[in-house]
Amino acid sequence: MKLWIPIILFAGIVILSGCVSNAAEAPNGSGNNSTAQNTISVPLNSVGTNAKWLEYESGGIKIRFFAVKASDGSIKTAFDACDVCYVKKKGYRQEGNFMVCNNCGKRFAIDSLGTENKNPGGCWPGYLPNKIVGDSVVIEKADLENGGWKFA
Repeated sequence: MKLWIPIILFAGIVILSGCVSNAAEAPNGSGNNSTAQNTISVPLNSVGTNAKWLEYESGGIKIRFFAVKASDGSIKTAFDACDVCYVKKKGYRQEGNFMVCNNCGKRFAIDSLGTENKNPGGCWPGYLPNKIVGDSVVIEKADLENGGWKFA
């Protein structure tokens, strides 16, 4: 009988670990996140005009991104890194209606985010597509993982 106790405990830990989300808020974020099989969902009502920083862990790499509401009510998501300045691992900060690179100081209007880099070869918050599904902002895990190289 004593042999079964460690086996049962181990099985319980394995089952419970499968219930834990691998999306987490960065220390300066707020609200709850949930995951589906291939997506990350962020409650729409938790995203406002102040950027919400989040992270997703994949392969031991913490991939940082943010979500923010633009003036037209659309939700903009982007990696907390760009194709150029990512090597410094400094990310962005928000100043009013702008996201500002903490490395080079370039400013980007929040309303202009959510597209591929408009200045190829230059600083731009890394493009991260999203969809609104019901009352959630949904991001594909594959899209997050495709940008993981910026955080390795």
